Amino acid sequence: MVLMLPALILSGCGGSSAAQTLASKPVTITIWRVFDDSDTFQSLMSAYQAIHPNISFSYKELRYDEYEDELIRAFAEGKGPDIFSLHNTWIGEYESLIKPLPKSLSIAYAETRGTIKKETVYTIEEEPTMSERTLKADFVDVVAQDVLRSYKANAKSESEDRIFALPLSMDTLALYYNKDLLDAAGIAEPPSTWTEFQDDVTLLTKIGSNDQILQAGAAMGTSQNVERAFDLVSLLMMQNGTAMTDSRDRPTFANETDAGFLAGEAVRFYTDFANPLKAVYTWNAQQPNSFDAFVNGNSAFFFGYSYHNAFIKTANSKLDFGIAPIPQIDGGKTVNYANYWVETVAKSSDAGDWAWDFVQFAAQEDNVDSYLEAANKPTALRGLLSTQLEDEVLSVFAGQALTADSWYKGSDAQVAEDAFLDLIDAILAGDEQETALKEAQNKVSQTL
Repeated sequence: MVLMLPALILSGCGGSSAAQTLASKPVTITIWRVFDDSDTFQSLMSAYQAIHPNISFSYKELRYDEYEDELIRAFAEGKGPDIFSLHNTWIGEYESLIKPLPKSLSIAYAETRGTIKKETVYTIEEEPTMSERTLKADFVDVVAQDVLRSYKANAKSESEDRIFALPLSMDTLALYYNKDLLDAAGIAEPPSTWTEFQDDVTLLTKIGSNDQILQAGAAMGTSQNVERAFDLVSLLMMQNGTAMTDSRDRPTFANETDAGFLAGEAVRFYTDFANPLKAVYTWNAQQPNSFDAFVNGNSAFFFGYSYHNAFIKTANSKLDFGIAPIPQIDGGKTVNYANYWVETVAKSSDAGDWAWDFVQFAAQEDNVDSYLEAANKPTALRGLLSTQLEDEVLSVFAGQALTADSWYKGSDAQVAEDAFLDLIDAILAGDEQETALKEAQNKVSQTL
């Protein structure tokens, strides 16, 4: 519930007023996003325009592989959007271009009153914005962890935590499995633990006489041909209890603990699936992309997100597959991996308070459900999780949302990803574990 501060009510009859000017002045909000076309977003824009007829939208969907270059170029030329999407791992990289959510917004309304003699009354309402408490209460835990950042308005002001963005959905890494291959191997259900996963992979893997992998139990163990290998290794580290960063967001995953190098154990577990000397050997660098192997029926397991469901059906409509929660460590704390996009407002925006007002509006439970249905995406809101638990596809991802986690990867997330891929290659090449971990950590630290 949003509490309203006292409104400044100014009649629009006879002469102009600040309220009338603000409520009637045409404002175009430009929005740049990836993956969703304007039709998917139309219900949100139309609902907001019904309340504020003076607002119009210019919506642009960009290709993922072109998005960052286009965004940086536009801001450099002074032509950037008012609202733009960021991956949850990019917020630190774009922090200097973001206008954090103000503590209040001045929003104008036009209301027609009276029965016989109708009169338009214009008001400016100073509306408090979403608080940190509301953010943590309404969204799953990982959201506050990612979007709350320290902010200083100027050099003399004290630092304070401010909201830098809000999500409309949130995805998690899950296990896709080929039902026919599991049935043929006598495996009734997909594995729920990594121990079960290892056993199943051993049963499902078929190696030819010339050591050629005829059927992979899982597409796992290498760097370049496993989609989102970085996410999977990060997840294994976090499930194994690795402290990825310290309280100041500095990477610590390479640090040794009383239990040893927890991150190293996780990487070893991952790379064993590509080690010919291990019983779980099932994959190598000569295999095709993990997605292609799965849709072609050559791999029994594939790690992916909710959006992969549609891609798989498009690539092979005859493939009989299912989706299961990501395996967990036996007796360990349940940890899932969050992967999502957030909406934020540019510091250079000329749309004033309107842009942030729309972002808040779009993220609200009563409004975002229409977007989630149109885009077929899992929710980031606690209040909507129960509505998706009966969905055949989204139930897995909604069920993992409350235990989803992420970690701050510095001001350049790509550097962190490349460092982890190099780490995988180093372990496979037989490099000393501690040295390889420290090198990866140093690469991430250099971006802070």
